Amino acid sequence: MGEGGGRERKRERSVSFRFFHLIYHCAILPSNEEKRALLKKLTKSVSTFVLHGLDLHIYNHGYFVPNFLHSCCSLVPCSVRFWKQSSCRVMKRTSSVSLKIPPRPWICASDVRYAVHCVVFVGWIVAFEVGSGALPFFFHFFGSEPGDSTGAAVARDEFDPFERYGATITLLMYSLRLTSLLVLPQCICNMLGLLFFNGFRDKVILKASPLLAPFVCFRVVTKGLYPELVRDNIRKNLETCYEAGIENFIFEVVSDQPIHLTQGSRVREVNVPPSYNTKTGARFKARALQYCLENEVSILHEDDWVVHLDEETLLSVNVVYGILNFVTEGKHPFGQGVITYANHEVVNWLTTLSDSFRVADDMGKLRFTFSCFHKPLFGWKGSFVVTRAGDEQKVSFDHGMEGSIAEDCFFSMIAYRDGYTFDFVDGEMYEKSPFTYWDFLQQRKRWLQGIYLTVHSKHIPWKNKILLALSLYAWATMPFTTLQVFLCPLFPLPRWPITDALVAFIASVNLYMYVFGVLKSFSHKYRSNFLRLVMYLLAGIVTLPFNVLIENTAVVMGMYGQKDGFYIVKKDLSVLDV
Repeated sequence: MGEGGGRERKRERSVSFRFFHLIYHCAILPSNEEKRALLKKLTKSVSTFVLHGLDLHIYNHGYFVPNFLHSCCSLVPCSVRFWKQSSCRVMKRTSSVSLKIPPRPWICASDVRYAVHCVVFVGWIVAFEVGSGALPFFFHFFGSEPGDSTGAAVARDEFDPFERYGATITLLMYSLRLTSLLVLPQCICNMLGLLFFNGFRDKVILKASPLLAPFVCFRVVTKGLYPELVRDNIRKNLETCYEAGIENFIFEVVSDQPIHLTQGSRVREVNVPPSYNTKTGARFKARALQYCLENEVSILHEDDWVVHLDEETLLSVNVVYGILNFVTEGKHPFGQGVITYANHEVVNWLTTLSDSFRVADDMGKLRFTFSCFHKPLFGWKGSFVVTRAGDEQKVSFDHGMEGSIAEDCFFSMIAYRDGYTFDFVDGEMYEKSPFTYWDFLQQRKRWLQGIYLTVHSKHIPWKNKILLALSLYAWATMPFTTLQVFLCPLFPLPRWPITDALVAFIASVNLYMYVFGVLKSFSHKYRSNFLRLVMYLLAGIVTLPFNVLIENTAVVMGMYGQKDGFYIVKKDLSVLDV
């Protein structure tokens, strides 16, 4: 028993250590409170354990089993056998301890909400088509319409608009109708994204241990105008990361002005020298981002990851898990997820409700194009950007003035041109909508100008930017197409069945997206109060005219103003005159 028994005891001690390591990381990973309590109870019931062999199977999405055992798989009950250990001697085998983890139900609350949403969404589109009079073209093929067995209703709608209105008005009305179709690809992708993917899941399931994740750098770029805001949010985000159990990370704050952060192993401050210039003369945020990529500044390796945040962005535990899943898998070098705007104090209700459309947009076309095509067909936004450090350096932010206004969109188009792939990142980050109407207007104006410069850049082929271009032109012609609301009742046109149906489809999808965005943005506020939910939905609908007015004004200012400015919205309540 001498040598063999010694090897056996050594092996058992080693396995014991691994088991304690496993129990610890099971406890800090996201899971059902009942399961977490079960683990705590298990660790208290016996002082020390030694596993008999390496056949521990905990197949549960909420718990991690290291690679020397097995990966996380399906949900099944499990049984684990233990032996008590006292000091270094293995004691007599005790009865087995069963850790029974109930399987995930076939249908959970999020699945029910998702199913209801799909039925309501499709029903809303059909009802809107019927209510607007676009669907009767089906009956036209049978020679009649509802309530008219002779087809006389169709005949009454057939007239020559050129004779009735003249050539100028007729061409104008048809132009308005056709221009409305520019946004059709965007609406189709939004519809498919909202229908194909469940946007109601409350928790992101961690698929691997944080210890196995690569190094992650959370990078915050700021002008340094709001140092207290930056310091406070860094502190909050650090607490979130600790709660999530992430191990290999750092926060890097890149500022034009000193923030005077307390630096350490988790926080690094980088100040961009006033004398720094890029090769192509990039400015504003693009210049600061490019400075981080310089060899003498960057501390990252090619296989490390960067998560780009705005200075007001707050992380959630869910989004940290989503990022860890994305970077651990490492299949795609670029990724992005959802940002919501109402999870914390709401400063301006009008701008926050208007931004609910952006939430639905992220969960619609962004998720659909990133998950199905792995391409930024419509670009992406500048916050909640996840990139592999080496690939980000190859694409770079040094693209001159045309890549400095909407540096995020330009970057995505260059990466798309060069063949890089993208994917959707689970979880949500939190930001605040602009505090004032002027800031809201200036923000939209800058986006429009930046996308305009991106679309008309000679460095990006049309095959890569065609859908982005259609989206831009649909936005730029909003003042033109909005006239339909006033002119169509005055100058009705003969039915054009396919076009009428498509225009009604566009209107129904866009209206539903406002409602869906409100549901997602304020879900934490109305869970136990149905009346409050109704109030939020009504408020979202009431803000529609305001949003249309702002978007139209931004178009006029953006298209006819100078396209070399970078307006920074106010992000600190202390600077507002209340």
